[in-house]
Formats: sequence, structure tokens, C-alpha cells
Amino acid sequence: MTEQILTPEPSAPTAPPVPEAAAGTVAGTTAGAAAEATATPESVPAPESVPESASAPKKSRRVLWGVVRWTAAVLVCGGVGAGTAMGLTAMERTDVPGLATESDGRWDYPELALPALPADAPRPWTDGNEGEIHHADLRKLLLPAPAGATVDPKSNGGWAGLDSYLALLPEKDRGEVERYVADSALRHVTARGWTTPDGTTTRVHLLRFASVAFAEDFKDVTMEKVSKSSGLPLGVEEAEIDTSVGKIDVPYLSLYGYAEAEPYGPEQTRWAYIQAGDTLGVVTQTRKGGTPTVPFQQTVALQAQLLG
Repeated sequence: MTEQILTPEPSAPTAPPVPEAAAGTVAGTTAGAAAEATATPESVPAPESVPESASAPKKSRRVLWGVVRWTAAVLVCGGVGAGTAMGLTAMERTDVPGLATESDGRWDYPELALPALPADAPRPWTDGNEGEIHHADLRKLLLPAPAGATVDPKSNGGWAGLDSYLALLPEKDRGEVERYVADSALRHVTARGWTTPDGTTTRVHLLRFASVAFAEDFKDVTMEKVSKSSGLPLGVEEAEIDTSVGKIDVPYLSLYGYAEAEPYGPEQTRWAYIQAGDTLGVVTQTRKGGTPTVPFQQTVALQAQLLG
């Protein structure tokens, strides 16, 4: 993802327009006052009892006062409108009543960045890297925990043994996987686990093989087992395809998502395989009552982007 991996902020709302009726009243009154101000003394007949020279100054003062009064009113209205617009523009969207953006369920991950490569080391899909090898430190390609999560101290992003991955599987399936991996040039395993306040437990494993051929072969064997309802995560009896993972588009990667089919027990499990060159990523989430779709899709997408 580093490409930081998230979306533009919505533009601030603008102030509501002045109602047409009010605008017309102010405009009409101002126009009337202006017309009255431009009228010459000759157009206003003076009473016969008052000399023309005495009535003109009083009339001028009255007209001038009217113009000043309406000009002040217009300036006050304009100032209030401008102040409202400026206030709304300066406020965050969530501070404006009725415009708060509800959370869509995504977790708050820290800013992500791709680690630096060793000198002269190519990226996995560049010319000359036929094995599609990740030369960066595998631990730094592992997704960090989101804000507010409790990290598993036994699985905190360091190097992990194969047993860490085998613990995801039922005991009856572990021996076969262990024997296969022993012959498939597995080089490194790293893992991180955490639990969020909503009770979702997440485990992310990265398995790096000697080349893309070994990683792809291990993925194919694993997928074949899943299709036959074997080699499923611990506690899962039957799986179905998770279509939310199919919406993730990262070049050069292959993604496969699954969810525990109903009826399931007290917990539901979702998991995904991310095959990226010489590395296979496995994301597993479990939650009592059912695993939510949005954070699962988000977690898989971010881990895929780090590997891509």
C-alpha cells in the first residue's frame, strides 16, 4: 500500500442560499430608497404654507437617513450570511449537525510504507527477478495491528516457526502439511495476531519460499484441499467462497477468500490466501456470532498491497 492507501475527504458544505422572498424584500426596499434618494426637490411639491427654501433641507436629511438605515441593514444581513458560510467551511464535516459521517466498520490502521530494499535488489516483478523474490525484510511486509487492538505477545511480528501456522489447522491435518513444507524449500515464517474491541481475533502469517514455483505449488495444494473440505481452519466444518475478496485488485497477486458456511457454532471464521511471488500470505479472522465483512476485506486488501 507505500502508496498510502485510503480516500479523499469530502468537500465542506456551503451555507444555505438566502430565501428568494427575503432577497426580494431587501432588494426592493433598497431600490425604493435609492429611487427616493435620487428624486429632485422639483418632483416633490412643497406645501403652500412652507417656503421652498425651508422644506428642501428637511427632505434631504430624511432621505439621507433612510438610505443610511437601509444600507446598514443590508450590510448586517450580508455579514451574517458570510459569517455562516465561513463558519461551515472551517468546521469538520462531523462537527456540522446532520452531516456526521457514520463509520462503515473499517479499522484505523497506522500509515503504511513499503520497506527499503537492499542495495541493487530488484522488486519481485521486475526484469531479472525470475523467482519473484521479495528481498525486503519479510517482517516489515507484515501488516501492523490497527488502533485499539490488543496484540498477541506470542505473535507480535517477529520470526515465527512453522508451528505458528500449523496451529491454525486441526491436528489431523498438521502432519501432512508439515511433511509437504519440509520438501518445499520454506525459508521464513513471520506472524502477527491481535484482538479488536469488538471481539474479532485476527492472525496474519507470511510464508516465504525459495521461489515463486514453490509458493504457487503450496498454494495449489492448499486450495485443492479446501475444495474437498479438508485442510480447513480449526473448527471449520464447511467453507464457502467469500466474494468480498474478489473485489480487491492488486497487480501480480492471486487472492482467494473463504468464509465458514452456516450453520456454524458460537464463532465464525473467515480466511484468505494471498499468493505474491515467493510469498504466501494467510489472513484469518474469527469472531463470536459472525465475522464482519468490511474489516476482513480491508485487512486482506492492505496486506496484499504490502506484498505487491
